[in-house]
Amino acid sequence: MAVLNEEQTMLRDMARDWARTKSPVKAWRKVRNDGSAIGFDPAAFAAMAEMGWTGVIIPEAYGGSDFGYLSLGLVLEECAKTLTASPLNTSCLAATSALLLGGSEAQKSAWLPGIASGALIAALAVDEGPRHDPEHIETTAERSGDGFVLTGTKLFVAEGDSAGLLVVAARAKDGVGLFLVPADAEGVSIARRNMVDARSHAEITLDAVSVTADSRLEAGGADLLEQVLDRARAGVAAEMLGLAVQAFDDTLAYLKTRSQFGEILSRFQALQHRMANLFTEIELMRSVVEGALEAIDAGRDDIPVRVALAKATACQTLHLMSRELIQLHGGIGMTDEHDAGFYLKRARILETQYGSGAFHRDRFARLNDY
Repeated sequence: MAVLNEEQTMLRDMARDWARTKSPVKAWRKVRNDGSAIGFDPAAFAAMAEMGWTGVIIPEAYGGSDFGYLSLGLVLEECAKTLTASPLNTSCLAATSALLLGGSEAQKSAWLPGIASGALIAALAVDEGPRHDPEHIETTAERSGDGFVLTGTKLFVAEGDSAGLLVVAARAKDGVGLFLVPADAEGVSIARRNMVDARSHAEITLDAVSVTADSRLEAGGADLLEQVLDRARAGVAAEMLGLAVQAFDDTLAYLKTRSQFGEILSRFQALQHRMANLFTEIELMRSVVEGALEAIDAGRDDIPVRVALAKATACQTLHLMSRELIQLHGGIGMTDEHDAGFYLKRARILETQYGSGAFHRDRFARLNDY
C-alpha cells in the first residue's frame, strides 16, 4: 500500500466525500435510465473540473496541478465506488498521457489547457477488433502533401460520443504513430455502440481524413503507444480497485444484516472464510495497482512489468469479487432494482479494456523472459 502525502490524502478524502454526497449510485442509475449517448452527467463532470480533478497530471504551465498519476488514481478509485461516470479516465489520463509523452510544445499548448479546464474531452482510439491487440493496427496514415490521410475504423472507443479530440493510432510508412484528429473533421463518423455497462463506447470510422503534419505526436520514441497504453491501463486498474472495494463493503454489510435459518449470515464460518479470502485478495490488488501508479510517477524502468502485473491482478480479483457480490446477495443481486448488477457489468467491461487478464499474464511472462 502506498504511503500518501498530505496533498494526496486531502485529494482522496475530497473525492470520497464528493462521490458519496453528490454522486451516489442513484445518480448513475438516473444517467443509465435517461439513456444519454455520452453516458455521463455533464454537470457532474463540470463539478470535477471545478475541483481541479481534470488537470491532476497536467503541468501547471498548461492549467493543471501536476499532482501525478497516483493522485489521479485515488480520485478514480473513489469515483468508481459510487459508479460515477465521467471522461476522467479516458480524457484526463489516457489521452492526456499521449500529449504529455509525445506532444510538442505547440501541441501541448493547443490542447492541454482545454482538457485541464474540462472544456475539451479527448479520447484514445486504438483497438480495431473485439480484443485488445495494439500490435495489429490496420488504420493507415498515408503521406499526402505536407500532411497525412487517415483511413480505418476504431471499435469500442471509450467516451467517443462526447470527444472533441481523438488520439488515433495509425500505421504510417515508418511504423505506428499517434495522430491528433478533431472529432468534427471531415470524414470522421461516430456511431454509438450499446454495451452492458451503459457507458459511452463508440465506433469511429475515418474515411480519408486529412490532417496536417504537425498533428502527429513525434516525441516519446518508437514505443510511444505502449507507454501511453501502460498509463491508461494503470488508470483502469485504479477504477477496478474502487469497484472491488465497494463490492466487498456492500457484500459485508449485507451479510451483517441478512438472516437465514434464524441466524445472521455473517456468523456462518464458511462465509467468514470467503470474506477473509476476498479481503486479502483486494489488499494484494491495492498493493500492485498503487505500485504501478507510483512507478509511473517515479519514471521507473520497470513500468511495463508493474502495469502488466497490476492489470492482470485487477482482472482476476475484480472478476472474483463481482461474482461473489452476486452470489452472496442471492436472488436480490440478480434484480435490476439492486445495485449489484451495475458493478458486475462495469467490471466485465473494464476487464477487457486495454487488455484482459490473459493478455497481461502473457505480457508479464514475456517481459520477464519466461
